[in-house]
Amino acid sequence: MTEIPAETEKAGFRSDVTVELVKHSAADSDVLWAARVSTAGEQSLEEITKDPERSKGLINFLMRDRHGSPFEHNSMTFFISAPIFVFREFMRHRVGWSYNEESGRYRRLEPVFYVPGEARKLVQQGRPGKYEFVEGTAAQHELTGRVMEDAYRHAYEAYQEMLAAGVAREVARSVLPVGLFSSMYATCNARSLMHFLGLRTQHEQAAVPSFPQREIEMVGEKMEAAWSRLMPLTHAAFNANGRVAP
Repeated sequence: MTEIPAETEKAGFRSDVTVELVKHSAADSDVLWAARVSTAGEQSLEEITKDPERSKGLINFLMRDRHGSPFEHNSMTFFISAPIFVFREFMRHRVGWSYNEESGRYRRLEPVFYVPGEARKLVQQGRPGKYEFVEGTAAQHELTGRVMEDAYRHAYEAYQEMLAAGVAREVARSVLPVGLFSSMYATCNARSLMHFLGLRTQHEQAAVPSFPQREIEMVGEKMEAAWSRLMPLTHAAFNANGRVAP
């Protein structure tokens, strides 16, 4: 079947990402009953509300001494909208994660593309493994935005042309760049999220420095904000112990 794209459809450009917590079963109490079953058996659920300070101490102990399995008895599902290149980095995280992404085989992809905002550092200095990013000049920002937007428009016009000629979506999508926005559901537990955050965010309390690409860090920051509200004791212990996943 030949697709006839709307002639008036224009490319849109974004510099942000969006993260929505769509469902969850996650609380500090999930960590507590999972940990205390080793000593209290079936009575572990009764221990949860007895002594809040003792519960805080237990979570910190588990984090400090890296007893990780109690942090797996919970679940969070996020709906994420970000450039495709962010999702390709995401897929490096496999243990404790499940993903489902929108498909360019089964739907026509919308012309929404990533262009760095003014706060995005553009210039890389130094050698691999020991480099840093610094602010770009006004001319570099103007060039980046202009060239990227022009390339995106041409790519999407080619995509539309092939669709209009009856070329299959799964073939026509090959011309689209990784700056195209996509969306996916990502489900994880607190332990797998902590491992992700330890690698994909920079933080002053991190015992091990990380150097993530800014765009995936933007996603990580939004996920962490949602998680910190669900499991504040676990989040505090994560920070207090160097942001190393147990």
